[in-house]
Amino acid sequence: MTTIEKITALCKSRGFVFPGSEIYGGLANTWDFGPLGAELKENIKREWWKFFVQQNPTSVGLDGGILMNSAVWKASGHVDGFNDPLIDCKSCKTRHRADHLIEKHSKGKVSADFKPNEWLEKWIDDNKVKCPTCGKTDWTKIRQFNLMFKTNRGVVEGQEDTVYLRPETAQNQFVNFTNVQRSMRMKIPFGIGQVGKAFRNEITPGNFIFRTIEFEQMEHQQFCHAKDAKKFYEDYKKLAWEFNTKVLGINEKNLRFKDHETLCHYAKMACDIDYNFSFGWGELAGTHHRSEFDLTQHINHSKKSLEYTDPVTNEKFVPTVIESSQGLNRSVLVCLHDAYHEEKVDDDTRVVLKLHPRIAPYKVAVLPLQKKEQGEQAYELCRELSKHFACTYDDTASIGKRYRRQDEIGTPFCITVDFDSVKGKSVTIRHRDTMKQERIKTKEIESYVKLHIL
Repeated sequence: MTTIEKITALCKSRGFVFPGSEIYGGLANTWDFGPLGAELKENIKREWWKFFVQQNPTSVGLDGGILMNSAVWKASGHVDGFNDPLIDCKSCKTRHRADHLIEKHSKGKVSADFKPNEWLEKWIDDNKVKCPTCGKTDWTKIRQFNLMFKTNRGVVEGQEDTVYLRPETAQNQFVNFTNVQRSMRMKIPFGIGQVGKAFRNEITPGNFIFRTIEFEQMEHQQFCHAKDAKKFYEDYKKLAWEFNTKVLGINEKNLRFKDHETLCHYAKMACDIDYNFSFGWGELAGTHHRSEFDLTQHINHSKKSLEYTDPVTNEKFVPTVIESSQGLNRSVLVCLHDAYHEEKVDDDTRVVLKLHPRIAPYKVAVLPLQKKEQGEQAYELCRELSKHFACTYDDTASIGKRYRRQDEIGTPFCITVDFDSVKGKSVTIRHRDTMKQERIKTKEIESYVKLHIL
């Protein structure tokens, strides 16, 4: 059975994810993506961009700054309303999110999103929710904790300006709506896609890289007329499902749509795609009907027009926004969790990551059967293939152990350079999932691999 503990151990031992600042004791829930994790993350990001931006003639991209004028966050509602309901155990002094306690106690049957403090406190009291640390039921009152990281900009003491690390990337897309629309001559409906880092001062992060204080988001905002909003909302729900199942190759049996029972102040409709982790269902992606709220708020606070004028009808209106949002860090975790398999092979257990070939860190591993005899030729072959896709070279230990190492990091193909390769200019190619081997000509490797990683 796949567990988060197994995934965490694999990630560290094989170079996917390391604990942040580990030699200094770490920093709670900060993580560094190692060589293979960086490749996997970049591959997912590239596929998302291709799917939502590159392949969509009416979408363009943006790379907005992490730091923005603090008035942006006042207008968006984050300064006053971006809070978590925190509750402390009087017995062991640990701090918890009240909504998470309720959702865990009810096994996900009760949604505590956006409920007032009084409702949360009453539910916890009525259902005798225990502290997960000490098992007591002695709770403080709930307090609201703002999730934004705050810092100061300025060089003269006492004259600094307060700025925030952005808690979401979407606001870059909203404040640049007119810039993008005019410079690119876009006509409604059109979309803006962005991938970037966001920061949230989470008090209760956990489950490896599922909930962290620093993370990346992949977000696409579709700007449209209000009359077309419901259609685009349904379209983007389907697109999000297709991206995860068809592009990333996630088993749809492990996914579900979950409509929000309680909506944010800006939303008219909202639906998540959840993944069934070993620790329970968790949000992976979301589709949100954000109405005209965001652009209207920025119009009211900036006193600048963000209206759109239809070039055919001359109608002026504030566009409605349909948002498709997906966490990049969570996507990495989902792909690893979904791909992890343990298989019995003779008297041994084979650990294999059955990642879709298009997102696997390495597409090919080139292995000389014997380092002395074929090492130089195998190394040169690896260098040549690396011009076309990510490759690795390995000549340490027996060929069987090297196959197992590549299985464990998800490499779809192993190419073995042997005695016949030197003579006949052919190699053995081994398939990760089936372990079957076949003989192909060396000059056909590039086209063969490209055909199978699409």
